[in-house]
Amino acid sequence: MSEENKDMDFVNYLFDFTDDVGIFQHSKYGIPDRNHGYTTDDNARALILAVILYEKFNEKKYLKLIYTYLSFVHYALNKNGMFKNFMNYQREFLENQGSEDCFGRCVWALGRTISSNSVPQNIKNTCTYILQKAAKNIDTITFPRAKAYTIVGLSFLKDSEDSLKFIENLAMSLAEKYRANKDENWHWFEDSITYGNAFFPRALFCAYKLLGKRCYLNVAKESMDFLEGLVMEPGFFKPIGCNGWLVKGKQVSAYDEQPIEACEMLYLYMEYYEATGDKKCLTNALKCFNWYKGENSKKLSLIDKETGACYDGITKTGLNLNQGSESIISYGLAVMKVSTVKL
Repeated sequence: MSEENKDMDFVNYLFDFTDDVGIFQHSKYGIPDRNHGYTTDDNARALILAVILYEKFNEKKYLKLIYTYLSFVHYALNKNGMFKNFMNYQREFLENQGSEDCFGRCVWALGRTISSNSVPQNIKNTCTYILQKAAKNIDTITFPRAKAYTIVGLSFLKDSEDSLKFIENLAMSLAEKYRANKDENWHWFEDSITYGNAFFPRALFCAYKLLGKRCYLNVAKESMDFLEGLVMEPGFFKPIGCNGWLVKGKQVSAYDEQPIEACEMLYLYMEYYEATGDKKCLTNALKCFNWYKGENSKKLSLIDKETGACYDGITKTGLNLNQGSESIISYGLAVMKVSTVKL
């Protein structure tokens, strides 16, 4: 079996980790942990992966996943056009409204699905319906990551004047936040670097490609270079640890390293390549992918040979052997991106 085919083993786990409601949130090792139920966050991201799988293979089983994940996102929509997030195993949402990050991830998934040339029109119609209900909230978003997720999602709808207006407003606010927090030794949007970091420059690269404003490219490149100096310093990819993160003026947290950061950094490098044609970033994209395969701080593969799934991260003492949805989706998205480009 070729290495590329072995990489696709994650698909079996994706199906095992999804029931008729959606994808489970957590696992106990490689078994779905029903105690934690589901989240809209995970189902939105899983929708993106399912769309990409269907585009590549055109198989009905992937279309069924699209229906399942999109149905979850639709059910999560509340009367105000926001999204509920956490759902227990009894199919009861535990809140009336989730975070702005959840909102942004849903917009990202909806935009990506609408843009697909492969999915049936009724699926696109459903996505458009949900997005129209949610659109009234876009200009009210205050959290920076939610803005970044939303920009990326709307960037797939490049022929929509409304989307371009939203992108312009959101991108300008991110650029202004960057300038407000930047100093000689700190080129970032906040006074800490935590999760989903690569989405900031990625969003501004998307905005630059659509709107052509040089200021977006400059901020995206400066912030990407700053982040790269932190996570590529050892010569391989080493994400900022979630056990403390990096607070301005303090030491970076070494652990725990999470799979989502490798995936999002890989996509950032590819976004930069598509925006500028700079082939140097392809090498770094491959380093991000190889983090999963053992080119990391512990020299351990994060891929379970039995399930094809991805472990939940690297801790100070070794691997976190749980295999939750965020990890398998992140790895799956990375596999699919690497399969479409010549690195």
